[in-house]
Amino acid sequence: MKQKAYAAAGVDIDLGNQVKSTLPQLLASTHRREVLGKVGGFGGLFALNVKKHRQPVLVSSVDGVGTKLKIAFAMDRHDTIGEDLVNHCVNDIAVLGAEPLFFLDYLGTGKLEPHVFKEIIAGFARGCAANNCALIGGETAQMPGFYQAGEYDVSGTIVGVVDKTRMLNGQKTVKRGDVLIGIKASGLHTNGYSLARKIFFETLKLKPKSKVAELGNTIGDELLKVHVTYGPLVQKLVKKFNKVGQADTVKSFAHITGGGFVDNLPRVLPAKLDAVVRKGTWDMLPIFRMIQAKGGVDEAELYQVFNMGIGMVAIVSADQANAALKFIRGEKHDAWFIGEITQGTGICRVE
Repeated sequence: MKQKAYAAAGVDIDLGNQVKSTLPQLLASTHRREVLGKVGGFGGLFALNVKKHRQPVLVSSVDGVGTKLKIAFAMDRHDTIGEDLVNHCVNDIAVLGAEPLFFLDYLGTGKLEPHVFKEIIAGFARGCAANNCALIGGETAQMPGFYQAGEYDVSGTIVGVVDKTRMLNGQKTVKRGDVLIGIKASGLHTNGYSLARKIFFETLKLKPKSKVAELGNTIGDELLKVHVTYGPLVQKLVKKFNKVGQADTVKSFAHITGGGFVDNLPRVLPAKLDAVVRKGTWDMLPIFRMIQAKGGVDEAELYQVFNMGIGMVAIVSADQANAALKFIRGEKHDAWFIGEITQGTGICRVE
């Protein structure tokens, strides 16, 4: 049978349709009753339950996973990338107290490889199922000549909802004396990979599949550890500690992504208060101890590039800080008191 002209040019529509035919099974675990229609329509349909909130506010975010993809390519491991992306997006809207509703993905590649596609989508499905978030649509683009062989890019958009009266706004609620609770990360999550790749693969001359004694792992597998989702934890914390008609105990959250502590904590601070993060107050992950000891990077910069083992910071009132910390640990998240709120000019100081 003669090959179709478009396929000969690098875009195999029939293969794309064949691969996409597996989507209903892959996405079954992400279904919510508000989802209407089937996967594959021109638009995803979601019937928002407006009765659940008195003043529903939609919250959205879009992101990618950056050069962490380079590690996936090198390891030929694609089962974690989709989950990373969902969890990152969930965390970004969780800081406002929002519940995730649905997720949309974009995958662009030069040549569609069925096993890679299935691994990525399976990761999306795992992430969405864990966060009770529906995967209602996406786009898979075959663009020959645009990407290097074996490479692709992914991005995702999440939409969630929060009642306007329950929205977290640290710029209005954070007070002097509030306590910072740092919640453990699994590793680099999805930020700092350009610098990490330079340290590990250029400075230290490691290969992605090099075994590293300090890590008990290959460096590639260590760098592919899945970005933790804090969404369900945030929802439980807010429900338990922030009672209607009372002053909030849980004031705000900061997702420690690109920019580390230095750039992310100020986003939730009033103009005349500082967040002071105390080094040495948490158990630093081995990969960060390795970066610190062998990376040749100024320590101050490390706390602006990497999360340094803290993926999310909760700002809570001092009188309930012990109860909040105990609750977080009870939810199987390691956490520590890592600092406090002081008078200042709206910055984060790492001391």
